[in-house]
Amino acid sequence: MTTMEKVFTGYVARRKALEASENPLAKGVAWVEGELVPLHEARIPLLDQGFLHSDLTYDVPAVWDGRFFRLDDHINRLEVSCTKIRLKLPLPREEVKQILVDMVAKSGIRDVFVEIIVTRGLTGVRGAKPGDLVNCLYMFIQPYVWVMEPEQQSAGGSAIITRTVHRVPPAAMDPTVKNLQWGDLVRGIHEAADRGATHAFLTDGDANLTEGPGFNIVLVKDGVLYTPDCGVLEGITRKSVIDAAGVHNLEVRVETVPVRAAYEADEIFMCTTAGGIMPITSLDGQPVASGKAGPITTKIWDTYWAMHYDPKYSFDIKY
Repeated sequence: MTTMEKVFTGYVARRKALEASENPLAKGVAWVEGELVPLHEARIPLLDQGFLHSDLTYDVPAVWDGRFFRLDDHINRLEVSCTKIRLKLPLPREEVKQILVDMVAKSGIRDVFVEIIVTRGLTGVRGAKPGDLVNCLYMFIQPYVWVMEPEQQSAGGSAIITRTVHRVPPAAMDPTVKNLQWGDLVRGIHEAADRGATHAFLTDGDANLTEGPGFNIVLVKDGVLYTPDCGVLEGITRKSVIDAAGVHNLEVRVETVPVRAAYEADEIFMCTTAGGIMPITSLDGQPVASGKAGPITTKIWDTYWAMHYDPKYSFDIKY
C-alpha cells in the first residue's frame, strides 16, 4: 500500500466514524462573542465591517488525525496580517489557542478545517477615531475541507492559466494579508470551468505566475522547485513544502516565475492547508510531462503528511 493509500484509508475510516457520531457538535462549532454554538446556528451582526466591506483578515489552520498542525505559524501570520491592516487580535494568542483546542475536543472531529477571523468591528474607519474601533473575533471549525478531493489526488487535477482575469496587484491589496476579497479568484474559477478544468492559475498581467484560489503554485524543472515570490500569500503549506524539500536535499527557488515555465515544467503541484500537496497533471488541456504525478511531487506529498505526526510541527489534542 502506498503512503497516499495509507493516509487516505485512515482518513476515510475516521470520516465514517464521524458520520456515525451523535455528538451535536460533530458537524462543526462556532465561537461568537464568547459563546460556542453549532456551526450552522452561528450568526454575525449585519453591520460588521468584515461582512459589509471585507475589512478583515483571517487564517486557516488544520487538525489532522487529532493533531493541530503548525498552529503557532498560522497565528504568527494572523498577527502580522492584523498589524499590516491596522487590526489587533482581540484576545491573547494563548487564549485563542486554548479556545480552538477546546472546540476541537468538544466536537470529537479528528480531521478539522479551522478558521480564525478578525474584523474591523461594527464601526467603519471613515470619520472614526482609533478609540472608536473595537475589532471583532470569530472562530469556527468543521470537518476537513478539500480543494482537491482525496480520490482525485492520485491521478492529479486539471488547471488552466487564466486569460480573462489577472491577480489583483499587490499595490491594491497586499496578498500577504490573507483576505476574502476574492473577486479575481472567483472569476478565475469560472474561467476554469468554462474551459473544462477545475483549478485556475492567475498571472500578474505581465506574463508571470502568481497563485490560485486558496493555494500556492509550485513547478518542478530538472529537480529544482520553483514558486512565485510576488502577488501571493506566503503560505504555511508552502513553508512546509520548503521544509519537506530540505529533507530530500532539493533546491527551492522563491522567485519570479514566468508563465512559460509552467508549460515547460516536469511536474506541477498546488499546496494549501485544505488539501495539502495536490498534483496537477493537465494544464490548458494538455498533459504535464507524462500526465502523471511526478517523483518529486510524490516525495513532497509523503513527507508533508508525515510531518503532521512530528512533534516539531504538531501537537496532540486530548478528546
